[in-house]
Amino acid sequence: MAVVPEVEVVVAHQERATLRVGDVFLKIDTDPGRTDVEVEAMALAPVPTPEVLWRKPPVLALAALPGTALGRLGEPSSASPAAWAAAGAAARKLHDAPLPPWPGRSRDELTSQLDAECEWLVANGVLPTDLVTRNRQVAEAALRPWTPVFTHGDLQITHVFVDGDQITGVLDWSEACQGDALFDLATLTLGHEEHLGDVLAGYRADVDLDVIRGWWSLRSLLAIRWLVEHGFDPWAPGCEVDVLRSSTR
Repeated sequence: MAVVPEVEVVVAHQERATLRVGDVFLKIDTDPGRTDVEVEAMALAPVPTPEVLWRKPPVLALAALPGTALGRLGEPSSASPAAWAAAGAAARKLHDAPLPPWPGRSRDELTSQLDAECEWLVANGVLPTDLVTRNRQVAEAALRPWTPVFTHGDLQITHVFVDGDQITGVLDWSEACQGDALFDLATLTLGHEEHLGDVLAGYRADVDLDVIRGWWSLRSLLAIRWLVEHGFDPWAPGCEVDVLRSSTR
C-alpha cells in the first residue's frame, strides 16, 4: 500500500472543514455556492492565488502555497515590515481591479446585523454593556457611504502567504464581493495595529483611520457570537474581545 501523508486539520466547524494532505489542501463546504464564488474569484483576482487541482462537490482541492502565513491573530507576527507592505500593495491591486459580480452587504444590512449582535451580547451577559455601547459608537464610522471595489471579504493574516518580503498567494476567497476597501485593510490588521503603517505604506492611498478603527470594532462585534457557537475563543489574548477593549483606551 502507498504511504499516505499525515492529514492535518487546518480548521473545522459545522459549516466547513479544511484538511492538508501533503502539498494538497482539501476544502469541504456545506454550501456549494461559497465554493462557486471562491473558484471564480480566484480566476478573476489580479493577485497570486492557489492552483485549483480539482473539484468534486463538496470538496475543492488546492495546491499548497509556498512560504508561511503573514501571522496569526493573538500572536506576534514574524513577518518583516516589507512583507506587510507587500500585503498592502496586493490589496491595492485587488481593489483597483474590475468589480466582481457579487454584491456585498449594504450599509442597512450591516447596521441591522450590528444592532442585533450588540443586543444579543448585552442580553446574554457575554460582554459588559459599556464595552458594547462604546464599540457600537466606534463602529458607526465604518457605516458611511463607500465606493464599491473588488474585496477579498475575509482578508485575515492567516489567508496571506509570504516568502521573505514577497506575497506568494492569498487563500479563502469564498467571501469575495463588491465591498468597502477599508474593510479589507481593517481585517488584515485586526489585532495587529502595530503593522497598519506598513500596510498603508504599501497600499499608497489616503485612508481614514477612524474608519479602519470602526471596522475593527464592527467586525469584532459581529464575530463573537459565531465564534462562540463554532467552538472558537474570542477571549484569547490579542483576539476579538481584546480588540474591543483596546478601542476604549
